[in-house]
Amino acid sequence: MSPDAFTGKPLSMAQACGRLRFRHLQFLDILGQTRNLRLTAEQMHITQPAATKILMDIEQILEARLFDRLSRGMRPNELGLFTLRYAGVALAGHRKFVDEFNALRHGGHGHLTIGAITGSAAHLLMASVAEIQRLRPLLVLKILEQSSDQLVVWLAERKIDLMIGRFTDEAQKAQFQYERLASEQLQVVAGVDHPLRGALDLELTQLAHWPWILYPTSTAVRRVCDDIFGRNGLALACGVVETPSFLFALELMQRTDMLSLQPAALVDKYVKKGLLARIPVELPDRLPDYGLITRLDEPPTPAAQAFTDVLRTLAGTAAETG
Repeated sequence: MSPDAFTGKPLSMAQACGRLRFRHLQFLDILGQTRNLRLTAEQMHITQPAATKILMDIEQILEARLFDRLSRGMRPNELGLFTLRYAGVALAGHRKFVDEFNALRHGGHGHLTIGAITGSAAHLLMASVAEIQRLRPLLVLKILEQSSDQLVVWLAERKIDLMIGRFTDEAQKAQFQYERLASEQLQVVAGVDHPLRGALDLELTQLAHWPWILYPTSTAVRRVCDDIFGRNGLALACGVVETPSFLFALELMQRTDMLSLQPAALVDKYVKKGLLARIPVELPDRLPDYGLITRLDEPPTPAAQAFTDVLRTLAGTAAETG
């Protein structure tokens, strides 16, 4: 059947699951990255005519054209982009199954990939990891630290099993399950020799004239920062550096007179060690609560369940002790 002969009939489960093979998914995943049949053939160790045949087979199975053939490469259409996302998620599921199967077969307790934001969430994560390692010493853990907007993407793509963070869009509430863990305060900090260290009766208007290190606009910290200054009719007019990296911000604050708005739990130990200074200004806002976010209507693996039980217990203990 040629692409021009596609009927447009609804795709059946027999077509999608019975005839679409693992090798087809591998092919789609590679072609989605290379957008080139020759490169895809090389990575799969097959000839280019064989790669062309595989793509034709896939489009025949799905009865839809997925890629536009260009003079230099391939361009996925809307159906192609949708199919590529499915192939990526399916392959991630296969890889997770194989990893956990092998771990369990050799007496292990599975694999768990966790994404987390910085700040007090990172402190809670570290305490939870220490406890789960005590309870399940053979559990293989992979920890990824990023902002919530990126973690949500990874959760949807099954690159992580769960995340500790925040929603960044209202639409995400229909895709994921959220369970509150804790709240988080913010603090303005700077290098220990900053002129504003120890100043009295500071106001936000005075801070607006200093250079700032800010988180990217997609993060919760940045939104709170913009809201604080915007609500007071202020704009940060001096030099601004955007970075998601706290370690880079730490180095920059130690070398310059730049200010930064940071989660209090994240900067506390650096202040105590004399590496940063708190700037004494009263802030009207705090960060939104953060929590445990998982995929909706998907039962957790035994490893994930054990970890979330530990996470909930430690979060509850921290709340009780203040």
